[in-house]
Amino acid sequence: MHDLSYDDIKSAADRIAGHVRPVAVAPGPGGVWLALEHLQHTGSFKARGAQNFLQAHREAGTLPEAGVTIASGGNAGLACAWAARQQGVRATVFLPANAPRVKVARLRSYEADVRLVGSEYAEALAACEEFAAASGALASHAYDHPLIAAGAGTLLEEITQRIPDLDTVVVAVGGGGLFAGVATAAGHHGVRTVAVEPENCRALDAAIAAGRPVDVTVDSVASDSLGARRATALAVQAARRGEVRSVLVPEDGIVRARRALWDDHRLAVEHAAATALAALPAALPGDPDPEGPGGTGYRPEADEKVCVILCGANTDLRTLTDDGQ
Repeated sequence: MHDLSYDDIKSAADRIAGHVRPVAVAPGPGGVWLALEHLQHTGSFKARGAQNFLQAHREAGTLPEAGVTIASGGNAGLACAWAARQQGVRATVFLPANAPRVKVARLRSYEADVRLVGSEYAEALAACEEFAAASGALASHAYDHPLIAAGAGTLLEEITQRIPDLDTVVVAVGGGGLFAGVATAAGHHGVRTVAVEPENCRALDAAIAAGRPVDVTVDSVASDSLGARRATALAVQAARRGEVRSVLVPEDGIVRARRALWDDHRLAVEHAAATALAALPAALPGDPDPEGPGGTGYRPEADEKVCVILCGANTDLRTLTDDGQ
């Protein structure tokens, strides 16, 4: 597996042009911009990587008759199944048995063979690997592949076209595929990347501290999308190359950010998407100074142009008004 480069992202942009929805940006709370990627096909940025992965293999003549298989907490599986159906390819998707029902139902609507295994992503991944070895299916990955990360990085390319004087992009991090792509493209454009994780779901932050990917515990309201036990090596490499700030946010900040997006902007997003906005507590109504006593987060300069990526919308809408979750 080779390192991710800006050329990979440019190639991905050419490959998926016309097959994904161009991102829209809109003014958000506290003067920041919002990248509305939750409006993407299948409800998340993952559609970009899935399209790039399958189209690259089709171009190379390496798509087997057994189709494609992937282990996913939900969004990557949705994107893989969607892209596979578009191209007439079979998709077999493995995900934890506790995955949100809304994601399982949508997977089946894309005609995927859904297999529920274990309670964590790692268990679903092991079952997927066994299936790929036995069936000959092409194994994709939720985040740990250059083609997947490069596809995700096309999002930053589009954001800089819409906000040409962008200073900082804020992105939630799970396993690190989106971060790796975005940070690689951001570094090319001289844009700072703020990588945001829940305090109890901090694979990238731990990897940066250790200098290599390490296992972490997973315990967050956003763990259905951000619940990777370790960050990809591609993400660690991207964190070393560009101007990157790692930020951890508390659970109540994630919940409050998600509620604010709904109450004030009528944007229904996953907790993972709200995690990115939670890094800017000064932009949220009633929040404390992020650098005051007990404060956490990222505080932009007065003239700093910031864009927060809202990465996904596959959520149970009933939880938008439930207390605590």
